[in-house]
Amino acid sequence: MRARLGLSIDDLAHRVRTAAGTDSGRRYVLGLAGPPGAGKSTLAAALCAALNRKAGALAGVAPMDGFHRTNRELSNAGELGTKGEPGSFDPGAFTAKLGELRSARVGAEVGWPVYDRGIHDPVPDGVVFRGHRLIVVEGNYLLLDAPGWREVRSLLDECWYLDAATELIERRLYERHLAGGKPPAVARAKVTGTDLPNAALVAATVGRADLVLTARGDRYLVRVVR
Repeated sequence: MRARLGLSIDDLAHRVRTAAGTDSGRRYVLGLAGPPGAGKSTLAAALCAALNRKAGALAGVAPMDGFHRTNRELSNAGELGTKGEPGSFDPGAFTAKLGELRSARVGAEVGWPVYDRGIHDPVPDGVVFRGHRLIVVEGNYLLLDAPGWREVRSLLDECWYLDAATELIERRLYERHLAGGKPPAVARAKVTGTDLPNAALVAATVGRADLVLTARGDRYLVRVVR
């Protein structure tokens, strides 16, 4: 794999603008995959902010987490303990909405659900896309080659994989669970029992990405996969 050192957020934004071209009526959809705790949400927000500095409301973030099955549904199925695993999402609804977002002309209104960490459940139409021409879809399982998921890759114009060391992921996720109200022992069990196995599953999908990014301070090491 070829590597480039030290690309800034502005460099990455320029890459997206160039790849998207000048068709003002078509949406360009960039996927941002990677393990939980790698910093996908942070990178997606920073990338969209950089894109929007040049042209107003050009870009928006479409998080995969809005397609979690509800706590009630998981609880009724006896699957609440699997939350965060691929089976705790609705990939059919995700691919359908992603297809709608991709095919809709710029200016057409498309609602997108978001995950509310306060109530720990998805909220329908938490964000609405209208004039956004560049969409950053971020989530763990965008590159998963499994039934219900493998169709996602074909709906992305490009997909980047954000990598991170296991020790960093473990610390971030533990702190996230604590902030969400879990007692320390429960937070630790969630990290070791669910999050780290999920991270290993996601790591196996890296070969389906176009680029692999690794944070180095405020810049990114970029490796070209294909």
